[in-house]
Amino acid sequence: MTRIGIIGTGFVADLYMRSLETVQGLDLIGAYDLRGARLSQFCGHWAVTGFDTRDALLAAIGPGGILLNLTNPSAHCEISKAGLSAGCHVYSEKPLAMRMDHASELHALASEKGLMLASAPCSFLGEAAQTIGAALRADVAGKPRLIYAELDDDFIPQAPYARWQSESGASWPAGDEFRVGCTLEHAGYYLTWLIALFGSVRTVVAASGGQVSDQLPVDDPAPDFSVATLFFESGVVARLTCSIIAPHDHALRIICDKGVIELDEAWNNAARVRFRRRFTLRRRLVNAPVARRLRLPGETHPKVGRWGSASMNFMLGVAEMADAIAQDRPPRMSAELALHLTEVTLAIQTAGETTGAQVMQTRCDPIEPMPWAQRLKGAL
Repeated sequence: MTRIGIIGTGFVADLYMRSLETVQGLDLIGAYDLRGARLSQFCGHWAVTGFDTRDALLAAIGPGGILLNLTNPSAHCEISKAGLSAGCHVYSEKPLAMRMDHASELHALASEKGLMLASAPCSFLGEAAQTIGAALRADVAGKPRLIYAELDDDFIPQAPYARWQSESGASWPAGDEFRVGCTLEHAGYYLTWLIALFGSVRTVVAASGGQVSDQLPVDDPAPDFSVATLFFESGVVARLTCSIIAPHDHALRIICDKGVIELDEAWNNAARVRFRRRFTLRRRLVNAPVARRLRLPGETHPKVGRWGSASMNFMLGVAEMADAIAQDRPPRMSAELALHLTEVTLAIQTAGETTGAQVMQTRCDPIEPMPWAQRLKGAL
């Protein structure tokens, strides 16, 4: 059993707790939060031990255990640094840090101490993303050329977000969400998939803006829209769009020589992955009106039911880290992935109108598929 502890018991912590029920090998020591009333509410709901101080929890986790850093984004760097300094491996909610120099500092500290450092999201370890990887390796669609990835969440300023609450009663953190911005919060859901499949992003050409800043309840909102063209070292080019304005669209399309690999929802580990063949009919070029479902051959990973807008197991990354510790192997959710993800995401978020092309300084190699996703169902 790997010891884990949680710092930060806000809205997202409940999603981790519901997911924790589905995985084995993790021993939750307890939780800590600066807000005593919120900590009591969380611990009472989930029957978790509450700790009076951060240092007491870190000591209880002990060297070699895992700290789940679920604090507000502005505190991510400070809390992760404390965890690493205490000898704990660290799994942080996204983003790893709000500044690139802080992210680099955490990466260096983890390397110096021989500890694992990872940053959410972990959905690239899920069934849908792993199915896409298996399809690409099986050459179902031929060589991938171009990718369109959408992360539009509809017109959130008009959503009833003041009434959104987690299972244990935490309010949706609107202030943090709008100050951090939809790009830092959500771009990783597809960026991690693409980095895992295609490796490092070489160049980012992006633009971002605040199109509904006047409708948000904070004085200093982050961009609420961004669009990026990503040039990968492997040769693939992707366009990624994030917004809290456009109608809900979480689709992914990978355009290949033989057709298109597609799915409709990044926030569902079990989303259907389809292949739509391209062919000629007389003098017309046709994309098949009926797509073929692509599947893996056996059992994959524990699923969680839909809660709010997502059906994701938030503990897949922590479980992967614990397995890597137990097997004394490099983790799939590496510090290199966390650092590269942070650099690319910040490049998109801060692009504005005039930044132009940005050359990335960090790298991350494609990531080994999960053991249950080595091949596609029906593939040789």
